[in-house]
Amino acid sequence: MIWKPNVTVAAVIKQEEKYLLVEEVQSTGPDSVYNQPAGHLEPGESIVQGAIRETLEETGYTFVPQFLVGIYHWYCCDKDTTYLRFAFSGYTSDYDPNRPLDDGIIQAVWYSADQIQELLHRHRSPLVMQCIQDDQAGKRYPLELLTHYEK
Repeated sequence: MIWKPNVTVAAVIKQEEKYLLVEEVQSTGPDSVYNQPAGHLEPGESIVQGAIRETLEETGYTFVPQFLVGIYHWYCCDKDTTYLRFAFSGYTSDYDPNRPLDDGIIQAVWYSADQIQELLHRHRSPLVMQCIQDDQAGKRYPLELLTHYEK
């Protein structure tokens, strides 16, 4: 059997000293959780396209990735699942307040890093804060590091 991690993408978007997060329904408990706009890479799409798509679907914002913040490997014991996350920083170019958000998304919200730290117990994963800390540390890698081959 070949082991395969779940490949996910995330957008780390900072605007006026606040980061864009999504509040979403948690499948394992009554409290909602917070995450960056993020999700699974779909077949045939590039890693960058996945981050753009997930941000639009979860927030209504059009995301323009500028840099790769990092690549994160995380094993979730509760789900016995390994995630390989590609996180991007960038900006939003448009917003559609009438766009329906993905199932399970309660709202898209802007929080300061301090507010996000206060919500640590409600983060979907430890990657939420790690990505923000890496963004604040200035971690920026060119998108050209990633190559997508078309058929």
